[in-house]
Amino acid sequence: MAFGAERLAGLLAALEPAWRTASWCVAVSGGIDSVVLLHAISALRAGGQPFGLRAVHVDHGLQAQSPDWAGDCARLCEQLGVTFEVLHLRLGAAAGESVEAQARAARYAALSRHLRAGEWLLTAHHEDDQLETVLIQLLRGAGVSGLAGMPASAPLGAGRHGRPLLGVDRAAIAAYAAAHGLVFQRDPMNEDPRFDRGWLRSEVLPRLRSRWPAAAATVSRSAAHLAQAARLLSEVARADAQVVADGHRLSVAGLQGLSRDRQANLLRGWLRESRLRPPPAARLAAVLDELLPGRADAQPLVRWPDGEIRRYRGRLYAMPPLPAAPGDAALAPGTEGGVDLGVGCGRFSLVPGDTGRILTTLPAPLELRFRSGGESLRPGPGRPRKRLKDLCQEAGIVPWMRRRLPLVYAGGRLVAVADLWVEAEFQAPTGAPGLVPVWDGRPELF
Repeated sequence: MAFGAERLAGLLAALEPAWRTASWCVAVSGGIDSVVLLHAISALRAGGQPFGLRAVHVDHGLQAQSPDWAGDCARLCEQLGVTFEVLHLRLGAAAGESVEAQARAARYAALSRHLRAGEWLLTAHHEDDQLETVLIQLLRGAGVSGLAGMPASAPLGAGRHGRPLLGVDRAAIAAYAAAHGLVFQRDPMNEDPRFDRGWLRSEVLPRLRSRWPAAAATVSRSAAHLAQAARLLSEVARADAQVVADGHRLSVAGLQGLSRDRQANLLRGWLRESRLRPPPAARLAAVLDELLPGRADAQPLVRWPDGEIRRYRGRLYAMPPLPAAPGDAALAPGTEGGVDLGVGCGRFSLVPGDTGRILTTLPAPLELRFRSGGESLRPGPGRPRKRLKDLCQEAGIVPWMRRRLPLVYAGGRLVAVADLWVEAEFQAPTGAPGLVPVWDGRPELF
């Protein structure tokens, strides 16, 4: 089927029923696909549609000619009357990660930050790109979600990411470019056989199409069926979570009441809701085989590069890999005097407030330390002194966070434990000015 502005209007309407008044941001690389998408949507706007439109180009800094591509995109946008911006990235080699994967992750991270509230980012992925994606995922042993390929619509930053051309083949895009005399760039990395997609394009897909000319369309249909199956699995996971979830945690007993397949499905859905990439199948099996049947008093752990799952008091907890506790540090009251506690652990500070918890007349020096053992504290007037170990156990603080609790010391004496307890001797009178412990980005403690 031929491609043009009229067909694009229908594709945009499928993404967003209120497409005529939406805000669209086209990611334009300078290649044929994104140039065609930008030209066609500009034609729609020129025809009287009142939607918002702008374009953005990501310069990865990987090739010497990349500034020229950015310049070509700028000139095209000027001709079309489209607001244009360049996002500059400078990528270095990451151990164990392909250049493709690193560039993709960095690109979408930058675009996510750049996207405005409620705005749509449009990329020009088409039917042949979907074929490549499904084949790559199949060869990597992906599950249902991976084999569903690229979704037509997904959340991104403060807006959404749309791929309106997923049902358009490469030949229709090329015909549109030729008919309108469009000038575009060819990125040599796209055809480089050193990269997975380049090898598929040059070595595999031509032979595949010679045998099955409609391969891209039929595989796209299969991907759509798998996407439907993935949505159904997500619905089952959400329904199971209604029974098994305990806040941000999962009940071990509840999980054990499900079939193994539903256990695995729920774990995957739970991890995605926690914004963690699920582990490979072998590590997921370890959760089922090691964490679920473990002793009630055990604290087992299953870890993979993107996260870890721990068990405590009959509950499973998921989190990014925890960093080691930082070393002791000087602490100065005020919003600028806080201490970074490491990736995923937030930042701790003492902030003056009209209604404080800690006296301002503290002996010097003021320090932030971490547990070494034997600490004790009297958490209130008339209350007995208790070991910090016992306070943590009584409060149900998870064991892996106990050595990461920031401890405030003044003149060598323990004043406060994070934003949880203040030593009675150093507590400010009720309603009086003082210092307030503030733990921004505090991880889950209970």
